[in-house]
Amino acid sequence: MAKANFANETVWTGDCLHVLRGMNSACVDLIYLDPPFNSNRTYEAPIGSQAAGASFKDAWTLDDVDVCEHGELADRNPAAYSVIEAARQAHGKGMQSYLIFMAVRLTELQRVLRPTGSIYLHCDTTAGHYLKLLMDSLFGRANFRTDIVWKRGSAHSDAKQGRRQHGRIHDLILYYTAGAKWTWNPVHTPYDREYVEAFYRHADESGRRYRKDNLTAAKPGGDTKYEWRVKREGSGPWKADLADEWRNPVEGWEYRGIPPYNGRYWAYSWDKMRGFALAGRLAYAKTGMPSYKRYLDEMPGVPLQDLWADIPIALGKERVGYPTQKPLALLDRIIRASSNEGDWVFDPFCGCATALVAADRLKRKWAGVDLSPLAVKLVDARIASDRGQLPWGGAVTPDAPPKRTDLGDLPNYRTHRHRLYGEQEGVCAGCDTHFPFRVMDVDHILPRAKGGTDHPDNLQLLCSGCNRSKGAKTMAEWRAAQ
Repeated sequence: MAKANFANETVWTGDCLHVLRGMNSACVDLIYLDPPFNSNRTYEAPIGSQAAGASFKDAWTLDDVDVCEHGELADRNPAAYSVIEAARQAHGKGMQSYLIFMAVRLTELQRVLRPTGSIYLHCDTTAGHYLKLLMDSLFGRANFRTDIVWKRGSAHSDAKQGRRQHGRIHDLILYYTAGAKWTWNPVHTPYDREYVEAFYRHADESGRRYRKDNLTAAKPGGDTKYEWRVKREGSGPWKADLADEWRNPVEGWEYRGIPPYNGRYWAYSWDKMRGFALAGRLAYAKTGMPSYKRYLDEMPGVPLQDLWADIPIALGKERVGYPTQKPLALLDRIIRASSNEGDWVFDPFCGCATALVAADRLKRKWAGVDLSPLAVKLVDARIASDRGQLPWGGAVTPDAPPKRTDLGDLPNYRTHRHRLYGEQEGVCAGCDTHFPFRVMDVDHILPRAKGGTDHPDNLQLLCSGCNRSKGAKTMAEWRAAQ
């Protein structure tokens, strides 16, 4: 795996696509992205808020550049191309354009993710089901882990929008991994009150709540068929109504043996059971059958499920006024579950910096990109405040995308001229016309100024005329202008 070719605590201003193309492959452990949702709305932060001036138009039209990028996907990923084409037929050109925008960026995100890494794509029902298909085609359906439902609001009616339908109160978070092995730290949530009342209904002398756990097993595992002995009255039959006789024995009483019931076995050895008894961890039924006291305050809680209804939207002092701000608790949960201290967290649409603030709190390395210069100010302000105004120089803010360092020492790109002339059979990649060798120039499909490299896969031959015409444009941009 390559090392990151950028500094910790970096924020770029601009299109994340150009930044991604300059990042080394397999250098990021966790990606969270909260991109535009294709909501056909314009968002603006209110005047007077920390994010005042932040705005973006979340509406999409199919222009010539989109069409050319879609055509390029046909060669690189036919499955993604087909998903986008199906979306155009089912939903329209706006959805097609949005998915092309997402596909070219998700392709790069898949490249920069480490083999043990994870990616969480935050969306809603507007495009979520199309994005699920797109993610399947790019990351592989075998690497789909969870479709998380986040309840972001309380019950309400959508009648004000003139709709007869259910209230919309949830977002979707599509969780994928790069491969079959990935970082996972179990996360637990508190038990519901109803669950506690139903299952942890017992309490000991100190008031600690516990539930009774079975101490028997269906199969033997060693010395597990002994009798566990409890006190009983010295004469007469066993009296079920004397429920506490073995807890508070009196003089002259003797022990009665309690075997496992119904042909079962003890789940623990006699020494282990004795240790439970000495530690006060055994509770007894009226029959004398022991159970293990499993205390509520020792339990981790409920393993994290795919319905998150316990995290409200960002409220109070946490809000900075950003139109689509997500709560810190949401990002805290994601980062805890899918990364470790010192890992790289990357947010290509960092907006008001919630993911970066959460990563900083959890001692992860972090980097982000946003179109608005305001994002850098919000990062600096929020992290400085979060650190208690400790001295901090602020985020690193490069004025250009990073340059890849994971490709080794590549020869001068012009040395590929003869190879390319043979592969292209002397035909210009721009005008599809055959030319003699002397008038053909080596060109970068993706210019170096936009994250392109001298790697052979990024090179082509153009005739002199096409090369001058293309200039510093990407091939898709140039074709769209023809």
